[in-house]
Amino acid sequence: MIKTRLALLSVLAAVAAVAAAGCGDSDSSSSDLAGFAPPGSLVYVEGTLQPSGELSADVDSLAQTIAGVDDLGGLIVEELESSAEEDGEPVDFAKEVEPWLGERAGVTFVGLDSDGDLTEPVIAVQSTDAEATQDFIDTQAEQSKEPYEDVSHEGVDFKVGGSEGTAVGLVDDTLLVADDKTAFQSAIEAAGGESLADEAGFEDAIANASKGSLADVYVDVGGLLEQSDNEIDPQAQEALENAGIDPSEATAVASVIPGSDQIQIDVSSDLGGEEAPSGDVSELLGTLPGDSFAALAASGFGDQLKEAIDELDKSGIPGELPPNQLKSTLKAMGIDLDKIADSLEDAAVFAQGNSEATLGGALVLTSSSNEAAKTVANIGTLLRNTQTPGVTAVTSQGVSGFSVRDEELGRKPLVVVAKDDRLAIAYGLPAALQGVASESGETLSENASYKEAVAALGGTPISAFVDGPAALRLAEGVISADEKAELDEARPYLKKIGYIGIGTSTDGDLATAKAIVGVEK
Repeated sequence: MIKTRLALLSVLAAVAAVAAAGCGDSDSSSSDLAGFAPPGSLVYVEGTLQPSGELSADVDSLAQTIAGVDDLGGLIVEELESSAEEDGEPVDFAKEVEPWLGERAGVTFVGLDSDGDLTEPVIAVQSTDAEATQDFIDTQAEQSKEPYEDVSHEGVDFKVGGSEGTAVGLVDDTLLVADDKTAFQSAIEAAGGESLADEAGFEDAIANASKGSLADVYVDVGGLLEQSDNEIDPQAQEALENAGIDPSEATAVASVIPGSDQIQIDVSSDLGGEEAPSGDVSELLGTLPGDSFAALAASGFGDQLKEAIDELDKSGIPGELPPNQLKSTLKAMGIDLDKIADSLEDAAVFAQGNSEATLGGALVLTSSSNEAAKTVANIGTLLRNTQTPGVTAVTSQGVSGFSVRDEELGRKPLVVVAKDDRLAIAYGLPAALQGVASESGETLSENASYKEAVAALGGTPISAFVDGPAALRLAEGVISADEKAELDEARPYLKKIGYIGIGTSTDGDLATAKAIVGVEK
């Protein structure tokens, strides 16, 4: 781990300058810093060190709103200088660092270590004055309590030492810091030969980064999976596949764009040759209950369900049903899985409540025909005819369906109901009825925070929403005593989150998402 005074100074200097107003250019165009990243690097981060104008003002505004800090850059510099003094190596940031600090910095994580964590970073910082930067390196090395030795590789002189054997040096007009000599040498070799910057996957991904960002993060999703022996959470794998993403081939880039009262994160991902489901689900999302603390929607659910059913039918259920018998067996009982899947269109999920006792929610599906409603009725009849324990019919408020009570489900029953072109599967009857009654009661489209999220996303259709204050109330209602201290520590910042809105869209094999975090004054 990079722990030496010199390495720490380099990192904190870069962070401190992020909020320093009045210097530099906020243009987030790509630099040549990725040329120091060895080919195949898994994660690369590049950002503006000294934003100016509106970007700088927005960063300071967010710092003041979230943390009550009027000058974030000044605070970090103060902490930096205090830390350096405590270590016996005092530094005056304004005199020793700021005069040569360039516009941008890049941080590379080459791969994964034996524990499956990202390797220590290689940091590249642009310099506007090579001589002053070299003087700074020499001075800090001389003041180090642990000695440094002079090393040379491919014509580049650098220093290695300190308590952790950190490598640091100047390559042309770039300050380079690495965890050890080997990593530093690899960065030099990349700069003089092949690097991440030369790879088509990186070039394509970074080209989709948003303009005017504070920082961009590139991730080789497929590379991460390969180096981790394809270990991926099954639910995450399913979610990616449902979105049309082949994770083994995908890359992604995220751009962070601060505003005066919001933080925007734009993500674009190469789908690995796949085509994601497309469709505007904002109308469906807006019809969900207005008191939902979280809601999301996705298009093309029927197609995804059909693929899952076909796969399950082909493989069968070990010990229960032989291969190629699932669909035919259910069809004989009046349940046609193919017709159900063909009739289903989009899906949405909402959650509501402010305590464990009031927590509820539903999965809502839209249908192009009455096939789903017929199926719900048939399943309910089948379960009752077979005298399945806890099954009762639901016929209130013009809906048809059934509920199942079981000790493992807790206080509330699992309810499945259908009405018109909607089907809801819910925990508790009230949530189920709300799920199919799109014109009953206040909806999200009437929720003030939801309206703000929709407006902030602009032309990007909203597909997910979180009500910040409502989510915090729930957390306070269900959190254990052991976790209360952690929540208390985070509460001042969580209280500032008014909403989170996420919008998605696709264009061929490129998926894009925009996340907006609204910050309350």
